[in-house]
Amino acid sequence: MKFSILTLFPELIETYTNASIIGRAVKSGVISVEAVNIRDFSADSHHKVDDSPFGGGSGMVMTCQPVESAFESLGALKEPARVLLTTPTGRRFDHAMAVELSQCQQIVMLCGHYEGFDDRIKTLIPRIEEVSIGDYVLTGGELPALCMLDSITRLLPGAVQKFSSVEADSFYDGMLDYPHYTRPAEYKGLKVPDVLLSGNHAAIAQWRKQQSLDKTRTNRPDLLEP
Repeated sequence: MKFSILTLFPELIETYTNASIIGRAVKSGVISVEAVNIRDFSADSHHKVDDSPFGGGSGMVMTCQPVESAFESLGALKEPARVLLTTPTGRRFDHAMAVELSQCQQIVMLCGHYEGFDDRIKTLIPRIEEVSIGDYVLTGGELPALCMLDSITRLLPGAVQKFSSVEADSFYDGMLDYPHYTRPAEYKGLKVPDVLLSGNHAAIAQWRKQQSLDKTRTNRPDLLEP
């Protein structure tokens, strides 16, 4: 899968995608990531990419031309493809959407900054989808783009060494993950639950299922609603 991320700060993207599981997925060819610097496509002599908003108000707005030109530099997209614009006003990103996106061949992400994009971008660039990672505002769209990239990549065959660990993650089966423990079996008087030391795999599976249900009921009861 190819990720094309249009941003004013490509170094943020490159630093993250060179490390850990995502870095290994890049090296092994599971995904490829290109960080496209929007500023490189500004027709302004000073490479300006923003301007003050019509109607007044604080902050600056990213202008149409450099964003549209940066997108056009990608050429024909590998289908099936999706074009995402990171914004707090968009559809909420969740596990179900990550599964949808994991079926794509290419995902383009437009990272906003300042007060966001000139709204005409949504008309100039075809099939843009506005996407949010939560009900809060960040300085720019790079973190949302990386969050989505990470979540989607984990679902791709070969990205995580043992896919069974992905299947045990929160939300994969509609519930939250169960608690995890490791050595030592006792630390500062805190003991690992006896069932996990029993060797009884059926009992362990039942305990984990119950713990997952209990945690979901307590922390996210909305996930259990029909």
